[in-house]
Amino acid sequence: MPSRGTRVAVAGGCGGMGRAFVRAAADAGLDVVVLDLPGAIEAFPPPQGVRAIACDASDEAQVVAAFDAMAKDAPHLDAFINFVGFTNEPRPLEAMALAEWNEIITGSLTSAFLLSRAAIPLLRAADSAAIVHVSSTFGVWVPQSGFGPYAVSKAGVINLVRVLATECGPDIRVNGLAPGITRTAFLDGGTGRPAKQKKTDTEMVAAMVPAKRIAQPEDMLGALFFLIGPGSHYVTSQTLHVNGGLWS
Repeated sequence: MPSRGTRVAVAGGCGGMGRAFVRAAADAGLDVVVLDLPGAIEAFPPPQGVRAIACDASDEAQVVAAFDAMAKDAPHLDAFINFVGFTNEPRPLEAMALAEWNEIITGSLTSAFLLSRAAIPLLRAADSAAIVHVSSTFGVWVPQSGFGPYAVSKAGVINLVRVLATECGPDIRVNGLAPGITRTAFLDGGTGRPAKQKKTDTEMVAAMVPAKRIAQPEDMLGALFFLIGPGSHYVTSQTLHVNGGLWS
């Protein structure tokens, strides 16, 4: 576990997976700051003592302003975790408008670039810092059609991790976490976004997993704490897949 007082910023901290991490981190005595959409913060306010900053991660100006606000509280960050990402109704690429493609790529990949760029100066001010970008099994394996731009964006996040690890070392370790399909509001559109009409086929995926179930948000906590904690000081440029043995 990271030591008490570790300062960590969590983008998408009001989503299902983000909430589980923020609760556990706050209980462990970490100093947590949450960034998320205004509607998500209103619907799922962080625990008492955790600061929330409204921010659309796809908007450059809002991202810069959010990290400027954090810098006024403290001049450094020890860790940054990015849960941001979404998809729309499943739709094959041949039927997809360019605007929808751009929306998902921007929201799930360009946002990771904007957040990283803004976080790096604060992370460099720490003695030892870490970034974790949450990708997805869809970044390397696509079990059903209709998720093209999301899968492409999450593949991009995996390679963004490698690029950042190369450019930011040795001051900042950069790793990824790729969950399998997880039981959160993301399956129906995402926290703070309109619900999808067609739900992800979780039964189909669960039948393929040796664990015989899809993940719960709490299944990711051990990996996340490891990747920002002292046990991973020689781990960088990696993406850790937590998917119940899906590829077996």
